[in-house]
Amino acid sequence: MKEPARILVIGGGYVGMYAALRLQRKLKRELRHGGVQVIVVDPEPYMTYQPFLPEAAAGSISPRHVVVPLRRVLPDCTVVIGEATAIHHGKRTATVRTLATEEEGTGTVDIHYDELVLAPGSVSRALPVPGLAEFGIGFKTVEEAIGLRNHVLEQLDIASSTRDPDVRDAALTFVFVGGGYAGVEALGELEDMARYAVRYYHNIAPEDLKWILVEATDRILPEVGEEMGKYAVRELRGRNIDVRLETRLDSCVDRVAALSDGSRFPTRTLVWTAGVKPHPILASSDLPLNERGRLKCTAALQVEGVEHAWSAGDAASVPDLTADRPDAVCAPNAQHAVRQAKVLAENVAAAIAGQPLTDYAHKYAGSVASLGLHRGVAHVYGRKLKGYPAWFMHRVYHLSRVPTFNRKARVLSEWILSGLFKREIVSLGSLENPRAEFKLAADTGRHPGAS
Repeated sequence: MKEPARILVIGGGYVGMYAALRLQRKLKRELRHGGVQVIVVDPEPYMTYQPFLPEAAAGSISPRHVVVPLRRVLPDCTVVIGEATAIHHGKRTATVRTLATEEEGTGTVDIHYDELVLAPGSVSRALPVPGLAEFGIGFKTVEEAIGLRNHVLEQLDIASSTRDPDVRDAALTFVFVGGGYAGVEALGELEDMARYAVRYYHNIAPEDLKWILVEATDRILPEVGEEMGKYAVRELRGRNIDVRLETRLDSCVDRVAALSDGSRFPTRTLVWTAGVKPHPILASSDLPLNERGRLKCTAALQVEGVEHAWSAGDAASVPDLTADRPDAVCAPNAQHAVRQAKVLAENVAAAIAGQPLTDYAHKYAGSVASLGLHRGVAHVYGRKLKGYPAWFMHRVYHLSRVPTFNRKARVLSEWILSGLFKREIVSLGSLENPRAEFKLAADTGRHPGAS
């Protein structure tokens, strides 16, 4: 019997999941009859819709509705929960470490393929700032978003119960580094949540909270344009948020945020959202990279100069055919990634069938950003919106983009319910160490609350 054509998709994020979903529809008959096999490899069994992370952190959306289970949406694909550690494209082989190989102690397993879709996304770009690795908090995964929510609420509990003014001030000081989407939206949503939560604390007032946004350039939210970026700064400062432009974080040793302008802020919360970098797996491959560590790709989303290798999204440097400059490349954002994934899947299917490929071309439509409940900025198709209309457009746009009708319905119902009822302000920090109580009981022979 003829071996099925094996398509290996590294990554289950925007590009990986959407490409596999498109391949599943395009090659439905071949998948059902064994002519083609699609294998998706990702460390997590779900795709995270990252634009909803700020709202998940603020409690407006349940964490489980921010993620899309890969096995449910890709029933005709083989989903492998594991991490690719090396790509040997010359041998058409990927080295993968899975949960099973760790349990068995066998290390890794090699997966052979005919076509490779490399879409591992990006990872947080952590600079060598003293103390950052020890005290910084990321904001790229749903686990980090919920951990940050629990952490912020715990700081209110600490500030409410301590008698030490230094501990109280540090607990009520929240520093966010990075003025892009992630930093601004996370700060806006969490500031909203914390300001609401303190009404239930008898000895904390909203003005006791100190929120600081640190950005190394002279503007925030560059994607929405200079005018809307300036409006966003005015809006945040109007809420007593200290926005510091052209400022860097020099150190956070001993939980003290030292900034390049000479300011020092003792803080127990330092959120790092200052950019991303290509996934390390790209450097562990034999595929051509550009000076930024991203895969060199053609407009057809093939890796340049290499057959049977494809990429898109954060991992790829794709020519922007709609731009005025001939050397322009597509921005590594979700808007391009979702559209590239569909073209990529069509081209992979066409290549298998021996048909001509299609170039990717999409003119950037614009951007929307939330600044908290009922506040936002938008620059879409040349039109500029701010305040409630921009916030509403932000919600409508992302509701239309979140995968599956199931998730759309659940998110919409949660938004409706959150408008009818009060916010939840419960911290579930113990979720991060669920066995702690049982271990203590097992070690002492008594419940930790016993006298």
